Order: sequence, then C-alpha cells, then structure tokens
Amino acid sequence: MKRILKIILRALFIILILFVGVIAFYTVKGYSVYVNALNKVSIEQKVKEIKSKKEYTKFEEVPKIYVSAVLAVEDHRFYDHKGIDLIAITRAIVNDVKAGKLVEGGSTITQQLAKNIYFTQERKIERKIAEMFMAFKLESKLDKNEILELYFNTSYYGDGYYTLKEASKGYFGKLPSEMTPYESTLLAGIPNAPSVYAPTKNPKLALQRQKQVISKMIAYDYISEEEGEEILKSLK
Repeated sequence: MKRILKIILRALFIILILFVGVIAFYTVKGYSVYVNALNKVSIEQKVKEIKSKKEYTKFEEVPKIYVSAVLAVEDHRFYDHKGIDLIAITRAIVNDVKAGKLVEGGSTITQQLAKNIYFTQERKIERKIAEMFMAFKLESKLDKNEILELYFNTSYYGDGYYTLKEASKGYFGKLPSEMTPYESTLLAGIPNAPSVYAPTKNPKLALQRQKQVISKMIAYDYISEEEGEEILKSLK
C-alpha cells in the first residue's frame, strides 16, 4: 500500500513539474512577444496614431448608456481590476473545460484593446500571455476612461466599420452622441463576434445579442428593470 502511495505521489510530482515547466515556457514566449511588440511601436506612438484618425470619437462624445452597455456585456469589473480579471479567467477556464473547447475567453476590455492595437486574432497561448503583459502596461500608462475611449475607436463592428463613429454613421446614419438607447445596446453587442452579430448579416442573432446586453445591464445595476423594459419595447 505504501509503495503504491509513493508511486502515485511521484507521478503527481512529475505532472506538477511538467505543468509548471509548460507554464514557464509559454510565459517566457509570451513575454518575448510582448517586448518585441513594444520595441516596434511604443504605447505613446500607438495612441497618437489612433487619435489622429478622422473618425475618432472622444469619451465625452459617447452616450453614457453605450458605455454602460459595453461595460455590462464585456467587463463589468473594469473599474476595479488592473488589466486582467482573475474571476473572469477562472470562470472562462471552467466553462471551456465543461464544453471541451474554447467557448469563452475571459478577456477584459484592456486585454481586448491590447489585442486590437498590437496583436492578431490567432488563438495561441503565447499571444494570450503577451496580451496580459500588454494589458498591465496599458493600465500603467493610461487612465480607465482613456482605455475605454481607445477601445471604442479600435473595435470592429462588422460591415467594414472599425471605429464607433464609422459604425454609428454606417448603421444608423448619425454620430455616436446621437444614438438612442436602442441603437446603443445594439451596437454594444457586436464587437464580441462581428461576423455573427452584425445586424445587416444576422438581424435575428443581433436582436438576441441585444437582449443579452440589456439583461446584463439590469443584472449589474446599470439600468433599472423599468428602463430595460422600455428599451425592450422599442425592439418589437
């Protein structure tokens, strides 16, 4: 019995060592990707380039309800974390294991911004780790509202729209500041999967996603149930 126990403990120890080794390997690779990205273009340069866009929208020009909708559906602990959300990451890992595939990423808005301006969409472990390092760096350089502002101006909204202003003008024929609660909640749900939720491509799925956005806004107290019902009425 003791011999079997020793064998089991040794096996577990070897597995642990291998696991730590794999984590260390990808962490080093991810850090290298992060450093190389920063060496090519600094955060200051990236921000300057983005803000020089013709269709750039400032934070104060964005409707509060749009900001709330994005926070509710993408990262409701945004103002509490420093770049990554361990709770969201843990939940994502559990859901991925249950599904047997990658179904949830657990990325914060800051991580998504890092991906938008520095990295590709490829699902590689080292890219994800580089994204985390970059998220910490962005949080140390920028304030929260500036991160949100940049996120709005670098997200893809489908149909060839790569900024919030392009999307609001393209879908609704108006500036972001003129968007209604209906339009704001519709647009907030698109960047998660633009090819799926673009209203011109899949109106039914776009509506379904919009209802999820409104539901989360109510759940996280961004709006009241009454306000949510008013927006839902306009969907009919």
